[in-house]
Amino acid sequence: MAEQPVVFLDVMDTLVHNPFRQEIPAFFGMSLDELLRVKHPTSWVEFERGEIPETEYLRRMFADERPYDAAAFLAAVKGAYRWIDGMESLVAELRDRGIEMHTLSNYPVWYRVIEEKLRLSRYLRWTFVSCLAGVQKPRPEAYAAAAGAAKRPPGACLLIDDSRENCAGAEQAGMPAIWFRSAADLRPELVRRGLL
Repeated sequence: MAEQPVVFLDVMDTLVHNPFRQEIPAFFGMSLDELLRVKHPTSWVEFERGEIPETEYLRRMFADERPYDAAAFLAAVKGAYRWIDGMESLVAELRDRGIEMHTLSNYPVWYRVIEEKLRLSRYLRWTFVSCLAGVQKPRPEAYAAAAGAAKRPPGACLLIDDSRENCAGAEQAGMPAIWFRSAADLRPELVRRGLL
């Protein structure tokens, strides 16, 4: 029997609800389009890569550096984190089948808040988070670093990610990928690959 691949899972919008599209704009009384127009052009990416601390990101969240209640904002973000429907039971099944799983996530230090609230580490290892690695998907170095941390070549891994761009980047780096849309769509693909 062929060795099972090491599974790398994106976190936001794959395992965990991302508050960016709904809760964050609502906190500021804006639509997502309005938020996109007034946010700082680079601070989020810098925060995700670990180039700036949380305090600087919060100060520079908006291009005009307008004041807001940062503590209430952080509480709203934390309150929005929850499992994507069906994903906790799916990763529990994979774990129970002995499938090795890791994160491969573009996210800032707020991943610690997710871990504190949802305890993803019951199922998988926080192996790759962009704020610690200093590089983001879809750069080839992200996939190479993740595979290297799991001590497997990229071809012996499998990425599950809601971003088509990240899936394409993985495949270009030699790592097979599944484009995630829902737990219900993912399950038959995992069965087809012999993981469930």
